[in-house]
Amino acid sequence: MPALAVAAWLGGIAAQHSTRLSYAALIALTVVVWGLASRLPPGGVRLLLTLLVVAAAVVTGTSLRHDAVRRSPLHDLAADRATAALVGTVVSDPREIRGRAGPQVVVRLRVREVSARGRRLRTGGAVVVIGTPSWAATRLGQRVAARGRLAAADDPATAALLTDARAPVRIRGPDPWWRAAAAVRASIRRAVAHRPADQAGLVPALVDGDDAALPAALEQDFRTTGLTHLTAVSGTNLTLVVGSLLLVARAVGVRRRWLVVVGLVGIVGFVLLARTEPSVLRAAVMGTVGLFAFGPDGRRRGLRALGVAVTGLILVQPGLAVAAGFALSVLATAGIVLLGPTLTGALARWLPRAAAEAIAVPTAAQLACTPVIAGLSGQVSLVAIGANLLAGPAVGPATVLGLAGGLVGLVWPWAGRLGGTFAGLSVGWIIAVAHRAAALPGAAVGWGTGALAVGLLVALCLVVALALPRLLRHRTTGVLLGVLLLLVVLGVPGRLWSARSGPWPPPGWLMVACDVGQGDALVLAVGPRSAIVVDAGPDPRAVDGCLDRLGVTQVPLVVLTHFHADHVEGLDGVLAGRTVGAIETTAVADPPGGVDLVRRAGAAEGVPVSTAAFGLARRIGAATVQVLHPDPPGSDGGARAGPGDGSTANDASVVLLVEVAGLRLLLTGDLEPPGQAQVAALVGELDIDVLKVPHHGSAHQDLAWLTGLRPELALVSVGADNDYGHPSPEVVRALTAAGARVLRTDRDGDIAVVVDGSGGARALTRR
Repeated sequence: MPALAVAAWLGGIAAQHSTRLSYAALIALTVVVWGLASRLPPGGVRLLLTLLVVAAAVVTGTSLRHDAVRRSPLHDLAADRATAALVGTVVSDPREIRGRAGPQVVVRLRVREVSARGRRLRTGGAVVVIGTPSWAATRLGQRVAARGRLAAADDPATAALLTDARAPVRIRGPDPWWRAAAAVRASIRRAVAHRPADQAGLVPALVDGDDAALPAALEQDFRTTGLTHLTAVSGTNLTLVVGSLLLVARAVGVRRRWLVVVGLVGIVGFVLLARTEPSVLRAAVMGTVGLFAFGPDGRRRGLRALGVAVTGLILVQPGLAVAAGFALSVLATAGIVLLGPTLTGALARWLPRAAAEAIAVPTAAQLACTPVIAGLSGQVSLVAIGANLLAGPAVGPATVLGLAGGLVGLVWPWAGRLGGTFAGLSVGWIIAVAHRAAALPGAAVGWGTGALAVGLLVALCLVVALALPRLLRHRTTGVLLGVLLLLVVLGVPGRLWSARSGPWPPPGWLMVACDVGQGDALVLAVGPRSAIVVDAGPDPRAVDGCLDRLGVTQVPLVVLTHFHADHVEGLDGVLAGRTVGAIETTAVADPPGGVDLVRRAGAAEGVPVSTAAFGLARRIGAATVQVLHPDPPGSDGGARAGPGDGSTANDASVVLLVEVAGLRLLLTGDLEPPGQAQVAALVGELDIDVLKVPHHGSAHQDLAWLTGLRPELALVSVGADNDYGHPSPEVVRALTAAGARVLRTDRDGDIAVVVDGSGGARALTRR
């Protein structure tokens, strides 16, 4: 079964990139197997053919799914940007975001009917709705009618986006089980509403994955310390909830087969509570697999169950094959199955069994996941294992007490608040561990994301996995390793690393792309403690923190490329406590909310707001800055209103060409293909060193123009787990193939550009 799982996974990865090449490879492998049939034992031939059949099934399933999406009427209407009316069922909780035109809500629909261009069609398909704040009132399982403009989606499994969606019309309410799940989720939130914000946000996230109220600063601390898995639905959640339910069932006399029924009911209830999204189903399956690991013959049964789970999940949801969360979940489960019992046995020679398991499980899971985490983030957390060990004892009580508070609170609110109080106190310890560990010097160290760097880390983790059980068998070496771990958590290696590598920002930094979530905020150094700021992102605190880290106190110029919320709503963070000379914007005053925000902020601080002058080149400190776009029509060059369709504002983005320290940087805002064509026509061929990739790496690009710029570095300012599918894998691959090193703020954090020893551009990152 593990071999079949590997075949299914490889087939899924190949199919997501090219089904034609996948079929060609499968045919070639079949021919090879057929040619070797006479030389292999019958069992070997059967195994190889079975592996090929499983891989072919995944490739075929993926091809059929993608073909069904491409043939959908929704896909064709989206390509034409048609206005349409949809009838569908809500299949995700609404999620509030700071969209291009201000606060918006994102929700997924499973479409049943579409009306457009005088035709009414019954059709299926998934659609992502980006609508007004009125969509926040929709509920999972509700059937609604919606109207808006369709647009193409980057995700091949999504038929279309429905943008600028008007308020939904309710047709039918959710089914009873969805209403029950929603009531429990709301009761959990009420049970902890009286606790501090960190605790009130973490308890629902821990119990059922409801992270809507989780503070951004706490999320960052969890990422730094390797505790992120606690804020999302994972197999651990399922194990705790179902395990507690089984203990209660045993206590009241339930035995044998009825325990299995209770367990299955618990799993179904947990999935309904946490939502039937792919990540939740994956977590439920992996949590069930994890239960095998510590039973009789745990390793063999656990591996078999893991193989069945991986094969089944990829056959049902082929897109999981290229999902980072799926890889982490599978590896964590594999680590627990393979290494967990061995570590537990070694530690149990001199520790109580419960303590041995509490140490072994997070250690095995973290060790297995470390190479993938490093490949995704470019860093290795030095405190992850220690933080997980310290936080682990509080996870179980917090989860069980939070769920109990929600359930009891449905009947007795006062008792629910009491359970919520104890759950809050439990997560208070987890929060303290995250804050303390994240604040340590060198809590996470940079690590390359290339094949060589990740391969080296895989080898190191394998060596540790082989050596650790032998070392932990003996009390003396176990205690010594514990002391070493304590030194790591206290930050001694981090202080040594910081002393060697130097503080942030790196000396001689020229530009920094700030990690401000789904938005843009770029900082151009022009002198000591002085910088130009291009866009301010969606969050004042995020851009203010970035500027503080860079030591910027003077801002001679702020350029806001256009007025969408993800570029201007952080402006107060730039103005706070700094001397700002001027604010320049695009000539297209759209959307009005962003325009009003900028004008009010400028007036409040006495900073003049004007339109960036097309063609103007000027020297500001160490940098020469030229405005390449837009070329405003008319003689006055003043501001003018826009139609409010989003794309017009994007194509009116101010584009800057910056020359500093011998490097050329092109800053493109959210420019789309029509605007990119205008820049190409106005300035001809450009040869640059650093490109700020337009529109967060959206698939809507003129790839020939982007790759023709031949940048050494391509920086994508993008938020983690955004609902737009940014950046597009196609765009990233095209830029990489053109010779650019692509960096992303969602994975790399703040990105600094410096000059390397040969006079070229080099990037350094900070998480």
